[in-house]
Amino acid sequence: MANIAKYRLIPTEGMDKVVETTGQTAGYFPGGGGNITSAEIHTSSLSDTNEQYYFNITKGHPLSSSTENIYSVSYGHRGGSGSKILTNEKGETQAIYGQWSETLLAPSEITGGFGISKAGSSGVHNSAGKNDDDIYILTGKRNLYKEKINPANWTVRLSGSLSDMSGTSLQLTDDMKHIRPTATPAGPRYNIVSGSDGSVIAPATTRTFGWFYPYLGTLVFSAAELSASIPGFSGSKNVAVDYNRDISVSVTGSTASQSRGFVGSSLTDHDQHNALNFVNCLRQYNGSNVINMRSEENINKVSYICRLKSGEANFSNNPTFVSGSLNELRQLDMIGNPQTFVTGVTLWDNAKNPIAMAKLSSPIQNNFSSELVLKITLSY
Repeated sequence: MANIAKYRLIPTEGMDKVVETTGQTAGYFPGGGGNITSAEIHTSSLSDTNEQYYFNITKGHPLSSSTENIYSVSYGHRGGSGSKILTNEKGETQAIYGQWSETLLAPSEITGGFGISKAGSSGVHNSAGKNDDDIYILTGKRNLYKEKINPANWTVRLSGSLSDMSGTSLQLTDDMKHIRPTATPAGPRYNIVSGSDGSVIAPATTRTFGWFYPYLGTLVFSAAELSASIPGFSGSKNVAVDYNRDISVSVTGSTASQSRGFVGSSLTDHDQHNALNFVNCLRQYNGSNVINMRSEENINKVSYICRLKSGEANFSNNPTFVSGSLNELRQLDMIGNPQTFVTGVTLWDNAKNPIAMAKLSSPIQNNFSSELVLKITLSY
């Protein structure tokens, strides 16, 4: 009866080690899906205090057992409009604007704020050279976008009404295929422009709707540009519809669906929930997919070539391998030609600490007349 031996090997650098890094993409949404419909979008329950800063967007109704948070959406205003401002205190929307300015902008740009709308030749603030006073921020979940949101492979579709109550919509994507990114403290930044899945309809030099930070999973939109395209019904106040509690507020002369748009309330007597405008315009889109998006991450593969030469690991310390006080081979037919079986490989670092163990699918015979070559691949 042959015995089984486990051989431990430290592979050398160079020819015995091969390192590969490949990018891998997958659908952003739970379950690996690459898109979501407008009907699947809801807002999740939050405390009243949290709702002053942001709303979570879920795929599916929050009461469903399978629902999962997929985004957070916020509204920020440089002066605090749209939130309750107490004496000598900042409003929540001002805190949001300041937080994202410090996170995304270069130190020299923080004081001036976001200059999104003035970038394009037909932008709302182009001729005035004015920075954006208010912004909408859509932030992905780290467990869904992995290392980053896959650039040039996403589309956000928004829909609402014009001032005359007629419907209108936007399709937005990034321009990674057409320009070099802008370096920022938050990583490379691309422009959000009109188009879909990286195919640009109008370049950023014509009109820029926002900035895209793939490694933070963050999309910042100019409220001025969004409200210029989808303002909502003229004369009605903008209605913030929370699709978690299914609130549908009627407005004089229009319904909630007719007044969906981005002309947010600037009142400061209480929180206006302007962030819900973004959710409402996602929900209003009449099409199969309102958001297409994919995640991306680098997969590192390290392959070790482990060689077992004919003169190595031919004996075993298993007590059944030998017998007697002289440790003679128990099987006489092994004398001069011992037989062992390799069942696994352990990889060790330079400090002789085991870092990985691999089991073979079946034992491989080893003797003086054979050599064994194993390729062990680690992915992380």
